[in-house]
Amino acid sequence: MERGTTRELWDSRELVYFLAWRDVKVRYKQTLLGVVWAVIQPLATMVVFTLVFTHLAKIPTDEIPGPIFYFSALIPWIFFSSTVSSAGMSLVSNSALLTKIYFPRIILPTAATLSNLIDFLVSSLVLVGFIAYYDVPIGRNLLLWPLLVALLTLLALGLGTFFAALNVKYRDVKYVLPFLIQLLLFATPIIYPASMVPERFRWLMAINPLTALIEGFRNMVMPSRSVDWTLLGISTISIGVIFAAGVAYFRSTERAMADVV
Repeated sequence: MERGTTRELWDSRELVYFLAWRDVKVRYKQTLLGVVWAVIQPLATMVVFTLVFTHLAKIPTDEIPGPIFYFSALIPWIFFSSTVSSAGMSLVSNSALLTKIYFPRIILPTAATLSNLIDFLVSSLVLVGFIAYYDVPIGRNLLLWPLLVALLTLLALGLGTFFAALNVKYRDVKYVLPFLIQLLLFATPIIYPASMVPERFRWLMAINPLTALIEGFRNMVMPSRSVDWTLLGISTISIGVIFAAGVAYFRSTERAMADVV
């Protein structure tokens, strides 16, 4: 992130926290279970995936217990997809705020990202429960967690800011974005392990930066599995480019946002 953007966010950090907390409260307002819904979604999806893909379709899980195999991938995926969607819609959904007062516009997708990060952290606590239940020993791979979370957040925010700026000008984005996210679900090794992909097509998986992150989250909880540092390195470079490009495009369109939205 360029220095000016970082400084703006730091100077406006109280507004970022306020908007992020507002998003969390609005999301669970007048709900019976509140923040527990952050756990129910990946948990229910994990149960369905385990029953359908492991027991019926017999898709291998690389000797990882089915619940851990799916849950460790679903947590980052749900965070990513929710963040890109909410950040992508953040400017249009706050159009009244944009036209009334000035503030750094990038605050809105950033706040949307932070609010989803809270759900991600809550769901991660349940993953710890699965690790304890299946008696998985703690290994050094667990040290990857902060790095993977940081990369995943940058990727989601980079794409979110890009689609947020694009959505101001082209309202088709709200129809295209869910479709693209659905396609990405099948292009990322969430339902299936990366080992199922034939060797000649592995380079295609390296193009998708989510591949290394999802595999990294799985390897993190299984100390017997080795980390593909080459794939993670390629993913890190790709995420840096995507994040920088997303923020640059956002800043280039920022001046006209209040007039167009």
